[in-house]
Amino acid sequence: MPDVRLSQVSKRFGDVSALDAVDLTIRDGEFFTMLGPSGCGKSTTLNCIAGLEEPTTGTITVGDVPFVDTERKFLVPPEERNLGMVFQSYALWPHMTVTQNLAVPLSIRKVRRQDRAKLIEDALDKVGLAHLGARYPHELSGGQQQRVALARALVYSPSVLLLDEPLSNLDAKLREQARAWLKRLQEDLGITTVYVTHDQDEALSLSDRIAVMFDGKMSQIGTPAEIYDRPVTAQVAGFVGSCNFLLGKVADRRPGVVEVRLQSADAVVEVASPDTFSTGQDVTVAIRPERLSIIPADGESPVANVLETDVLTRAYVGSRFEYDLRLGTSVVKVITQDGTLEGGVRLVFDRQDALLYPGVGVPSVDAQQLSTVA
Repeated sequence: MPDVRLSQVSKRFGDVSALDAVDLTIRDGEFFTMLGPSGCGKSTTLNCIAGLEEPTTGTITVGDVPFVDTERKFLVPPEERNLGMVFQSYALWPHMTVTQNLAVPLSIRKVRRQDRAKLIEDALDKVGLAHLGARYPHELSGGQQQRVALARALVYSPSVLLLDEPLSNLDAKLREQARAWLKRLQEDLGITTVYVTHDQDEALSLSDRIAVMFDGKMSQIGTPAEIYDRPVTAQVAGFVGSCNFLLGKVADRRPGVVEVRLQSADAVVEVASPDTFSTGQDVTVAIRPERLSIIPADGESPVANVLETDVLTRAYVGSRFEYDLRLGTSVVKVITQDGTLEGGVRLVFDRQDALLYPGVGVPSVDAQQLSTVA
């Protein structure tokens, strides 16, 4: 299976810039996910690869085959790109059986009639629906319809598989099952796959690499662990997973450690960070809820950061407890297995478990921003 390469790809709709000079290489056989909020440009990027949108500028190649070169005014039409695509709505023909739905792309490609039955049987077998070829879409569950749409995209052996939020119409439990099944299928086939979603759990569980997008730009590209553990901006940290943001100023520095005086509480915390910050600089400390610990008010901790807090709320969510703690004028969320905490407690974390970003300001509510306590 080939690499997919985008170079300086931009797309404008009138005065609106949907994509801004995107450079991207999706590796051969990789499960690559574009993740971001609605309107960030992820589906537009996918549609440019598929040929459903024409880039304003840039080039797109798959393997050694050029698909788009705007400078040379070269454009391969979508039907000649040999790409498989699954849409959010599945787009199944309601008046056709499953078998007939799969026959459509083969007919368009002028596959010999005597070869179609075998190709359709093989595609349905891959998705576990070989016994349902005679059914119509309305006779299938949502998960089965999703598999039929995927089988139709695979039936003609595409070079690349494009998936545009294909699981968003499924309920939560079925979506979880479909994620595991889809990942196994992609690994078995070894097909280069480009996946679009705004669901961070899907992106983290399915992907070899993830591109986090905002405002038509790739903010960060990396493995799921890199994106979650080492987000390059506060915006990425807030969008991928839950994150607490504490605003402050640099109080002091020493090799590998920055001391930050918090705005919301009379406290100084230490963060492991390169010595690129200056004393007095506005900064934002970011820390995941599961990286925080709570100890009793009179408890001792070997770690550097110990903050006096009060329990506001406690919620039992099955596998864990989620706490909201009052830290000065802010609320901090903590995830723990201990459901016995109440009243005044101490919030503790190691300097290695926090991240530091220049400037003060938390991402939007889409990125799990902190509440403020009146």
